[in-house]
Amino acid sequence: MKNIIRELRTNHDWSQANLADQLQVSRQTINAIETGKYDPSLPLAFAIAKLFKLPLEKIFQVE
Repeated sequence: MKNIIRELRTNHDWSQANLADQLQVSRQTINAIETGKYDPSLPLAFAIAKLFKLPLEKIFQVE
């Protein structure tokens, strides 16, 4: 699954660690999601969408 989390994070001038803290996950989880090595759980995907105030389909796209 493709996503635009890195772009959204950098637009907010947040580090991976800062985003991870806000979502209560590890920095490694954020890195894995950004690089496409890990797809977030549904609750985490909703938390990401809520944090960035965007619908899920704007953040995540099926390849």
